[in-house]
Amino acid sequence: MPVRSNIVGIDSPEALEKALRAAYYLADDGIATASYLSLALGKPLLLEGAPGVGKTEAAKAIAAVLGRRLIRLQCYEGIDAAAALYEWNYPRQMLAIRQAGEESIDIYGESFLIERPMLAALRAPDATVLLIDEIDRADQEFEAFLLEFLSDFQISIPERGTVRAAEHPVVVLTSNRTRDLHEALRRRCVYHWIDYPNAEREARIVMMRASSVAEATARAVVAAVGRLRREPLSKAPGIAEAVDWAEAATLLHRGGARWPDAFKRSIGVALKDEEDLHFISPRLDALIAEAAA
Repeated sequence: MPVRSNIVGIDSPEALEKALRAAYYLADDGIATASYLSLALGKPLLLEGAPGVGKTEAAKAIAAVLGRRLIRLQCYEGIDAAAALYEWNYPRQMLAIRQAGEESIDIYGESFLIERPMLAALRAPDATVLLIDEIDRADQEFEAFLLEFLSDFQISIPERGTVRAAEHPVVVLTSNRTRDLHEALRRRCVYHWIDYPNAEREARIVMMRASSVAEATARAVVAAVGRLRREPLSKAPGIAEAVDWAEAATLLHRGGARWPDAFKRSIGVALKDEEDLHFISPRLDALIAEAAA
């Protein structure tokens, strides 16, 4: 197994954590270590956690640190190899056949190949980061299809042969754990579970992401969001919602709204489900007042 102990000047989890912070991502020791080991060992990184804890943002930050283009493959039910790997441009092939007449033509040339995310990552492993987002939304058949790719970093195109990556590409997979992933997929990855950050770190994230928000506002929002997450909501607010809520409340306050009314009026950027809003409405005033105290 090739080990790269130094990746673009990063030779330790601590160095990577510092670089991620410069890319506006506050990583704890766990995610910094898992990310560093993934890069050093040339293995995919599998990040699991509840929606909104920063899994996708971690992949974006890693790409920024490496100075590479992020290629995102968004998974969904029914996704197949054509959407992930490549497709042939059939209309263009048919047009080329008609135009060629009696002349021979290679309709499987490069100009007819439509490159999809996984093929793009294989062809430019030193310039890209492949994000396979929400792999748990895909079918188990697609998950099984990924196994060869994640083991050997190669794919077979029947009309052109095998495409192999010149080096191990950087691959990040995310999962919201809506279903269990196959053990074979997990074995191919460096794994890390991302939980919601503690209040202190989340307040730092809010202030970093929303520079115009005062510290007191950030802490009040984080306290309120923490209480909302303990409620039986269908869609608990994530870190991005905490940042948006702090910014929205600050904007209303600057427009003349008083605290804590600014928090209450901007609740729609934190809770985005009608049933959740209806459920929390009778206790919203008390919740916000308690968090702002």
